[in-house]
Amino acid sequence: MLSIGVNYDTGFVYDRRNTRRRFDADSVRRDLAVIADQLHAPAVRVSGDDPERLVTAAEAALAAGLDVWFSPMPMDLEPAEFIAYLADCAGHAETLRQSGRGEVVMVLGCELSLFCKGFVPGETAKERIAVMTDPATWSDPERQAELFAGLQRWTAVQQELVSAARSAFAGRITYAAGLWEDVNWELFDIVSVDAYRDAQNAATFADELASRSKWGKPVVVTEFGCCTYRGAADRGGIGWMIVDASTDPPALDGTYERREEEQVEYLLELVEEFDKLNLAAAFWFSFAGFELPHRPGDPRHDLDLAAYGLVAVDDEGHWQPKQVFGKLAELNQQRS
Repeated sequence: MLSIGVNYDTGFVYDRRNTRRRFDADSVRRDLAVIADQLHAPAVRVSGDDPERLVTAAEAALAAGLDVWFSPMPMDLEPAEFIAYLADCAGHAETLRQSGRGEVVMVLGCELSLFCKGFVPGETAKERIAVMTDPATWSDPERQAELFAGLQRWTAVQQELVSAARSAFAGRITYAAGLWEDVNWELFDIVSVDAYRDAQNAATFADELASRSKWGKPVVVTEFGCCTYRGAADRGGIGWMIVDASTDPPALDGTYERREEEQVEYLLELVEEFDKLNLAAAFWFSFAGFELPHRPGDPRHDLDLAAYGLVAVDDEGHWQPKQVFGKLAELNQQRS
């Protein structure tokens, strides 16, 4: 049966803010033990832009009995810079793999057409995401042509990316693709996609995923999940875009109703869909939104509504399970 892992953020800088300012090895070890022992997950995808943090989290995961998907995720590098960075990270991943404590899969980036420079117009990931989510991009033939030309450039660098990784890493490799990206999966061992169902793609979502099986390789969903407010499921992968970061402190951009059941329903519906498609594995995004604190007495600043986390984190960094935590644990117990 489909195994359900968890994404775990070690921190990366987006829009000049780190997604995880606090990071200490003891807390990380406790979190990874919870993922293994309480959530009964078979694997964890550790992501972030600091190789040392990635190694710390990966070592904790292997010690807890988890398989590791090692996923370097820096923002706004040029393609050549990213390839050099990835080659260095591949060396760390190989050291982890040779420890023999569990499988280590190397993830050669995530949605690079957005998170790297040089493919989609824009100097920063925030600007590039704005281009991709702007309806005008898709109604203007000139803007579409520019965008498609950039996505073709991404396709052209895939061989370089794979060669750099395989020169240092001897395990299985994959790439966390966006649904819109064209990937030559012949180069990889596992077909992986960040698959968020939303109101826009609900009618074609299953067919989109089913089409990935044509490569004859395991198909894995490297990210799926939704946020913690009513209507978040319909927004899928852009559900987090309800925070106004221009204010100090950041605040929600409107009035939203907290609804933890939204995540539970999304989890159950998508796992049922994934089972029908015989996917090899899926990873819930994510364990925690470490910089999106839950403030139950302050609805405007209850940023956990914009978080995909299985747990809600307070301003001191302590967390409490949400409803989806228990449901995921139950599903994994049934599948073990």
